[in-house]
Amino acid sequence: MFTKYPIAVEKPEGDTAYGVVFPDIPGCYSAGETLDDAINNAREALEGFLEVCREDGDAIPEPGSIDAHKNDPDFDNFIWSFIEIDLTPYLGKSKKINVTLPEYLIHQIDALANTNPQYKTRSGFLAAAAAHELQVRR
Repeated sequence: MFTKYPIAVEKPEGDTAYGVVFPDIPGCYSAGETLDDAINNAREALEGFLEVCREDGDAIPEPGSIDAHKNDPDFDNFIWSFIEIDLTPYLGKSKKINVTLPEYLIHQIDALANTNPQYKTRSGFLAAAAAHELQVRR
C-alpha cells in the first residue's frame, strides 16, 4: 500500500542546511546539506516516525495533498515534493481470514496479481483494493 506524503523543503540561508517539514505529521522534521540529501533524510525520518507509530500502536497520519498546503503562509518560498512509501510494514501483523468470493472474480484477481508485481499475491491485491476503498470512502 503505497502512499505519498507531501514535504515542504525550506531553502537554506547562508551556511544553513535545507530543512524539511512534513505538514501532515507534526513533529516530523529532517534536513540535509543538499536538496537531494534533505529528501533522502526525510524518507529516513518518515520511516522512523512510522516505526514508532507501529510500536506504540498509534494511528498512522493520513497524508494531505500538496495543493492543500501550498498556500499556507508558513510555507512561503518552500520547495514542494513528496515521499512515496509502502505503509504495509507499519500496519501491524498480518492476520489470516476466510473470504468467500465468486470463482470468476477469484480468477480475475489472480490473473491481475500474477501480472502486477506490486500486488505479489491474491492477498496483496485484496489488501490494496480494501485500502483504496477505505481512502475513497473517508
